[in-house]
Amino acid sequence: MARPGGRGGLLGAAAALRDRPVTLPSARLTALGAGLLTALAMLAFGCLDALLFSGSPTAYGVFFLLACAGCGMWVRPADLFPGAIGVPIAFTAGLLPINDGGAGFAGQALGVFTALSLNAGWLYAGTLLTVLIVLVRKVALMGRQRRRRQQRQPRPSRHPRSPHCSEAEPGRSRP
Repeated sequence: MARPGGRGGLLGAAAALRDRPVTLPSARLTALGAGLLTALAMLAFGCLDALLFSGSPTAYGVFFLLACAGCGMWVRPADLFPGAIGVPIAFTAGLLPINDGGAGFAGQALGVFTALSLNAGWLYAGTLLTVLIVLVRKVALMGRQRRRRQQRQPRPSRHPRSPHCSEAEPGRSRP
């Protein structure tokens, strides 16, 4: 049964969702948290890429761009510039499962360095994307702070009310 004056059931819920503006969640990750989340996401996708796509660099690069955009959007305002530092580290962490390195530490290191050099375009594009998002957010934040300062009413200036600045005639402490 429909409520009076409103829609009921699924249509009402769909209308309520349609009328609500779409907003992103509040940015609440510290720079360290954003870097770790991005690194874990890239490592997980690297494993998934190795299993499903046989280590496709294109799939890995596209997911890296998405992870970079998320990192730039969800880092807290106080950590905007340091938030972009963790992105290249996350790219490197995700390369571990998909590189073509040999056995042992030296083989894996050589595989990671080779993959970094071959996929440098994705790395630079993702880092640039994160830096651009962070810069836009910083400029918007500075503009909001400036508008808030301008909207505040200036306080009327008063004379200080200390004994040294009273309206009484100054007295001499020495004769």
